[in-house]
Amino acid sequence: MKHVVSISLGTSKRDKRDEVDILGETFLLERIGTDGDMKKFGQMFTDLDGKVDAIGVGGADINVVIEDKKYAFREILNLIKGATKTPVVDGGGLKHTLERNTIRTLQRDGTVDFKKEKVLLVSAVDRFGMAQALVEAGSDVIFGDFLFGLGIPIKLTKYSQVKTFGSLLLPIATKLPFKWFYPTGEKQEQRTPKYPKIFAECTVVCGDWHYIRRYMPEDMAGKTVITQTLRKADLDLLKQFNTRRAITTTPVIGGETFATNVMEGVIVALLGKKPSEISEQDYLDTLARLGWKPNVIEIAGV
Repeated sequence: MKHVVSISLGTSKRDKRDEVDILGETFLLERIGTDGDMKKFGQMFTDLDGKVDAIGVGGADINVVIEDKKYAFREILNLIKGATKTPVVDGGGLKHTLERNTIRTLQRDGTVDFKKEKVLLVSAVDRFGMAQALVEAGSDVIFGDFLFGLGIPIKLTKYSQVKTFGSLLLPIATKLPFKWFYPTGEKQEQRTPKYPKIFAECTVVCGDWHYIRRYMPEDMAGKTVITQTLRKADLDLLKQFNTRRAITTTPVIGGETFATNVMEGVIVALLGKKPSEISEQDYLDTLARLGWKPNVIEIAGV
């Protein structure tokens, strides 16, 4: 049996453990939250090193990306350095491939016509493949990196602006405490709605679920949410807010979805390679074998 564990800086209330058959191999997939405890988070990478097939970084990113340039969070790199034998992934390989293909697939099969939609992507540097695919699809996009990542009321409407500002700010931001930019622990359970007018003018909301959940208004009527990980409580909340539908980029396992870092861990374990040795084509070929497709969940009227 292959064992993939996601160690998350998020709440332990979202912990999950499932055994599943993937391409003829049995996988134990596990998510363990550390409730924002940085010391515990780092220690678990040391404790699990060499004992599992892949370790996912949950509730955090190792890198944020603009085009082909990666910027690593210094604090996260330091915390995961105890894992020297087991491959460590943060979902970046799937953000570049699976999430990009999700947008293309939804456009191609007519599920979402992005040319006719106004889209809010809550963070482009976190979902770079999705950002580029939305632009490629001809969508009218608002990039929320300043709004939600930095708390600055600046609306970016062109990916070129993301590239310009990102190249200036990310070298500095990635040296600062990670919790300044992303909710960890109990903060993932707290809602502090922001910029309701920006949400109101958009018909599709994309990106990291914790950002969306934290900042979305109570009126989500008619909107489509495209994100990675949704649990039953999340779907209940979207229903309460009258959301039209949700689309997840990762497959349903045990009635719910795991995050991109877990599913990237699956691919790494299947290929038996170090993440640095896996090419974009390797990811695409493996995804084709897996047959993962966007999971469309109709919410309105349910």
